[in-house]
Amino acid sequence: MSTATTVLAARGIVKRYGAVQALAGADLEVRAGEVVALVGDNGAGKSTLVKVISGAIVADEGEITFAGAPVRITRPQDAQALGITTVFQDLALCDNLDVVANLHLGTETRTLSVLSEIAMERSARDLLRSLDVKIKDVRAPVSALSGGQRQSVAIARALLGQPKMVILDEPTAALGVEQTAQVLALIGRLREHGLAVLLISHNLVDVRTVSDRIVVLRLGRNAGAFETAQASQEAIVAAITGAVR
Repeated sequence: MSTATTVLAARGIVKRYGAVQALAGADLEVRAGEVVALVGDNGAGKSTLVKVISGAIVADEGEITFAGAPVRITRPQDAQALGITTVFQDLALCDNLDVVANLHLGTETRTLSVLSEIAMERSARDLLRSLDVKIKDVRAPVSALSGGQRQSVAIARALLGQPKMVILDEPTAALGVEQTAQVLALIGRLREHGLAVLLISHNLVDVRTVSDRIVVLRLGRNAGAFETAQASQEAIVAAITGAVR
């Protein structure tokens, strides 16, 4: 994994909100074809770091490189233009629209100014098939889907722009065991497609199941970095809580 290309590297990221320092020099690196889990207690700085990378907020200090070149991300469009896409916890799906419409929302295929429903449905089926996402009826409203299927649709939609990096914010939150397994399998397939994946999660079982590396933040600083296969649960928890190992 160490020979893989570094897609994103964030160094010395600082973010202050008045007297509160949300990030105090945080570092993060994500490589092509790997899943990096970002973990930590509430208030550790995970969400702030993700917002900096996704362009929702601007860091006060620090630098970001993407594909080896320095970049400045000041708005979500900057991140999207680089090839960074984020699936937030709320998913932002339209329950009253079907799967095809949700996948193509805002990027509808047009032929002579007429929406090409056939082309969009074919594209939706091809995309879901490539990810091995099983949805029997792509014309069913999203409201009729299971939680795992909804999460899969949101992740699939993020891939339409052919990103290089995908950020997933608590993708298994509130899912049952079977649905969680479906989403974790999908994350594994993103890795197989060569994408850099940043996973934010409080669930260490899920993190250990799907990630290659684990980065721990505590009080806005890096508190540990682990190769998942070699890390013990105790060591990860100790880094999260600040306990002496």
